[in-house]
Amino acid sequence: MNAIAFDKASLSVGGRSVLRDVTLAVAEGEFIGVLGANGAGKTTLMRAVLGLLPLSAGTIRIFGLPATRGNAAIGYLPQAKTAAASLRLRGRDVLAASIDGHRWGIPSLTGGKKAEIDRCLALVGAGALAARPMNELSGGERQRLLIAEALIGAPKILLLDEPLANLDPHQQQVVVDLVRELSRSLKLTVLFSAHELNQVIGAVDRILYLGQGEAAIGPVDSVIQPSVLSRLYGAPIDVVRANGHIFVMSGGAVVERDQHHDHAH
Repeated sequence: MNAIAFDKASLSVGGRSVLRDVTLAVAEGEFIGVLGANGAGKTTLMRAVLGLLPLSAGTIRIFGLPATRGNAAIGYLPQAKTAAASLRLRGRDVLAASIDGHRWGIPSLTGGKKAEIDRCLALVGAGALAARPMNELSGGERQRLLIAEALIGAPKILLLDEPLANLDPHQQQVVVDLVRELSRSLKLTVLFSAHELNQVIGAVDRILYLGQGEAAIGPVDSVIQPSVLSRLYGAPIDVVRANGHIFVMSGGAVVERDQHHDHAH
């Protein structure tokens, strides 16, 4: 069965068309890298899958059922979840607050809820990390705990919005490897948005590239082609392959790198 299916889906935000008549399917257990220029709609697409944004036309189905808000089958790590970096709270307490429905204050946990937190921490290898305050952890360690939080309730789909932002290359690789392993061992369907293709190229089954209201999905080599990307960027694009890396170029500049420090969506 398809985990996620778009059928002629269209979506506008603030009067701007973000997706137009998009039809695509993601199979159960697939690891999909979501790419595209800023404003292409990576975050918007995830919010639509979560049922948080109504479509202007078409449908999105999750395991055959219409996308609805609060679907327990989906775990989500939003891009803007950086407030945790300043918290004196221990990692375990952040997860405890989440498992009790994001209520303020630190809840007292029943045995079942404590066991669920322990299970999720074990999945990401963060049992010891969880005893430390969030603001004493590295960016990569915090992401590990936030991924554990997204696993609470045993979802079948993980939506990770820019989980590599502000991490150094080593930490990025650790996070990508962790999510790839989780996807395989738990048979999770993953949508993993990234700024640069090279961050995820070794991990993904396919990529979903967004731009100009359109979407292209497929293996890396079929999507990362000048003809496809020129359509998605609305400008002439060259693709350069060197030393196992792929560079998306426009007028001699690396498109993705220029986007890298601009987080507007």
